[in-house]
Order: sequence, then structure tokens, then C-alpha cells
Amino acid sequence: MASHLSTYEERTKNFSNPTARLLLEIMSRKKTNLCVSVDVTTKASLLRIVDAAGPSTITYITCELKALIGNTVTLQYSRGVHRISSWSHITNAHIVPGPGVISGLARAGQPLGRGLLLLAEMSSAGALTTGEYTKTAVRLANENSDFVIGYIAMSRQGVQGDSDKDFLILTPGVGLDTKGDGLGQQYRTPREVIFDSGCDVIIVGRGIYGKGEGNDNESIMRDSERYRKEGWEAYESRCKN
Repeated sequence: MASHLSTYEERTKNFSNPTARLLLEIMSRKKTNLCVSVDVTTKASLLRIVDAAGPSTITYITCELKALIGNTVTLQYSRGVHRISSWSHITNAHIVPGPGVISGLARAGQPLGRGLLLLAEMSSAGALTTGEYTKTAVRLANENSDFVIGYIAMSRQGVQGDSDKDFLILTPGVGLDTKGDGLGQQYRTPREVIFDSGCDVIIVGRGIYGKGEGNDNESIMRDSERYRKEGWEAYESRCKN
């Protein structure tokens, strides 16, 4: 049986990385596969949205690193003002610079039990994360599966690698009320992502908190729970299928 057809709890044994195991345990315990991507410009808005959405989401901190070479991204991750590795459980990064990005991040993050997601595919129209780029991301993930715990990707089929290894797939571009934003973003429903495409986590942004600095707290709580319910029902259907 394909690993993603097992329950989240059953899949914990497939991972040596402690962050991956704990993430699956939290998802199973809270009955949620919802991740909220909060793109706002003030700390107050960020904290307010997180507080309102928190009960319906996976409670984890992730951070995206965009530096272009391994040494720079390592310094960005482990030193400087923010010391990201000290508080970010999961980091995501693209593989354009090559494998040095992974080895550099692993040097700082692996001793702390952190995990890395590789950007393999994107939800925006015309994205260049296709073909050889995606194949290389899959190969590097398989070669570094003790630290790389999964992908940002659009489907499980698109990132199939070593059948003996299990990877988490977190998927952006999820929406219930619209199919796009006029800026290239394309939306799919939680069921299309979890049940049809075999992904593990739905990433939702404006569909939950709205535009600008966010909707009112009651609206955020209501929409967070709506997405949580849709995502969890799709997951339960997948496990029974």
C-alpha cells in the first residue's frame, strides 16, 4: 500500500526526523491538515491572525529562506539578528543553488532536530518549477531524507521518488470560494489537493484572513474551521479508499 494511504499516526514510523514525526502526531491529535500562510505587513496583524486561526491549524513555525548560495543561506539560518534555526521548526528552500543549500542548512538545523521542505512545484500559472528542476529536487530529497522531510508541491505523482521513503507534501493554492486571484495564482479545493492529488497539508492564505491586514477575528475563526473540516474529511476519505 502506498504510504500516503496510511493514517498520519501510522506514518510517523516512516520518518527518522523528529520534526516530521511530531508534525504528524500533532495533525493526528488536532484532526487538522491546515496550514495558514500569513502574508501581512505588521506584527500586530500577524499575531492576531495566528491567534484566531490557531485552534484549527497545525501549530508549527515555518520560515522560507531565499539566499542564493549555500554559505549565505547557512549564515541567514543560524546566525545574524534572527537566528532562524533557534525558533523555526521547518524551513523551506529552493534548490537553484544546488545541493550546497541542503548541506549548509542541515549543518545548522539537523543537530536541533529541524526539518527542511524543498520547493518542488508552485501553484502560480507559468511557474518554472517543472521538468528537470522538479526531478532534481526529488533526487536531492531522497539523498538527504534524514533532514529533508518533504516538499512544497502540487501533487504526489509529480514528486514520486524512492518508493521505500515517505515524504510530506504541503500544497499551496487552496481555495473554496474562487479559482484565482488575477495575478497568476490558481486555486484548488481541499478535496482536490488531499484526496485527488495525494498531498498531506493544505496551505491557505487569503481564503482565511482576507486581504490587507486581515478580516475580523470571528471571520478568520469561522473560515479556518471551514477549511480544517474540508481538509480533514478529504483525508479520512483517502484513508478509507
